[in-house]
Amino acid sequence: MEGSVADGVSAPLPGRCAFYVVKKKRYCKMIVGSGKTFCGEHANAGEESERERIPCPLDPKHTVFEDNLAKHLKKCNSKEKPKPIYYVKDINAGSASEDESIEEITIAERSKEELDELIVKLKNALKGLNTKLDENTLSHSALHEPLNDPNNGDSAFKHLKQQASILGNMDVLGLLSPNRCYIEFGAGKGKLSHWIHIALKAAENVHFLLVERSSTRFKVDGKHKNADSTFDRLQVDIQHLDLHKVSLLREKGLPVIGVGKHLCGAATDLALRCLFEHISSDKDDEPPTKRVKLSQNEGAGGDIKPVPSNESREAGEKLIVSGLAIALCCHHRCDWRHYVGKEFFRQRGLGPEEFGAFQRMSSWATCGMRKVGSKITEKPSEEEEHEMSEEAFPDTLNGLMSVEDREQIGWLCKRLIDHGRLYYLQQKGFETSLKYYASRDVSLENVLLTAVPTANQNGDES
Repeated sequence: MEGSVADGVSAPLPGRCAFYVVKKKRYCKMIVGSGKTFCGEHANAGEESERERIPCPLDPKHTVFEDNLAKHLKKCNSKEKPKPIYYVKDINAGSASEDESIEEITIAERSKEELDELIVKLKNALKGLNTKLDENTLSHSALHEPLNDPNNGDSAFKHLKQQASILGNMDVLGLLSPNRCYIEFGAGKGKLSHWIHIALKAAENVHFLLVERSSTRFKVDGKHKNADSTFDRLQVDIQHLDLHKVSLLREKGLPVIGVGKHLCGAATDLALRCLFEHISSDKDDEPPTKRVKLSQNEGAGGDIKPVPSNESREAGEKLIVSGLAIALCCHHRCDWRHYVGKEFFRQRGLGPEEFGAFQRMSSWATCGMRKVGSKITEKPSEEEEHEMSEEAFPDTLNGLMSVEDREQIGWLCKRLIDHGRLYYLQQKGFETSLKYYASRDVSLENVLLTAVPTANQNGDES
């Protein structure tokens, strides 16, 4: 029973709670008050308090004195906080029309005939499209030191290699330049922005906006508190983020570059909508985003002059997007409502039903790469979590399809979904590419989506 001490367990640390936590096999480490034996959370474990503790109604994971409940609810960390000005519910979610409400059917529930029909549709839809991607594993001098540090383990090296290649690809495309605001979607600890900052340490007027819906520990933002660059973090789901209302973007008026490392499934589509969809309309026939004219040297990292402070961007005005670089993953977590390539699918005679099937089948691309005999009960690493799905460990479809064939179909599903994103960006006036930016031993999810304004967008308007 929790609270009872097992044989051979050392005494609690001086000044710390004497409550033994069986699950953690140690004593509670909370500091106790003067003359107390237990902390407030475990006060009921002893006879030192007659006050009753009850689970907090906002979050039952912690308790509170019953007679102090009203006061606690006013300051509880689980209390819903006021929404920031840039929070606009479902602004990037896409329209929820009737044709998007479909019955979800798992792959295991489909017959061989149905699977064969889906595979035929998949291959027909991919005709004329490039599904064989070029390898473009690059590096960047900003990460030379950590990449050669023997104190880094295998996991750290894998992440560093990916970050270095993303920066290398951005550099080739002229996406590492001064007078920019870099928006890192799904920022996590913010390490991609950190390395972009290191790469641009000599550049002027560079700012970073880190978007992450979860509360994150061990963030690298603190390393840049005294830096010339501004690091702003927005704790909000991309689905509800209106960039036009973010004060940093309105005040600086800088062109933005979207970046992301392993931006899971629908988050990629939400990020694209966040960058390109008009604030007051969700129609597909909106005109392309207005962009600044770029100099002839822009491709080599030339400057773009920021909007003067007295001409700061008004709420509702479209952003100037200079490019993006997003490492893709988790296509099985895509969602038809959020997907930006609906028109691309419809042109190929496909709809939400086929999308739902291809989305699920995309997990076949990586699930077969993990050894079946491995202990799947162990907690997966951060990298593995991006390579698993709810259908990550099925059998070979009762012998209907080999593991090799299933893996190949999975990759084709991923490429079809990605080509819908390319089509969307091309309609917005961008040159796009999909390339392998890392080897498969570094990450199974090793495809980088990049986009830069087309040549006619860079040139003078006639």
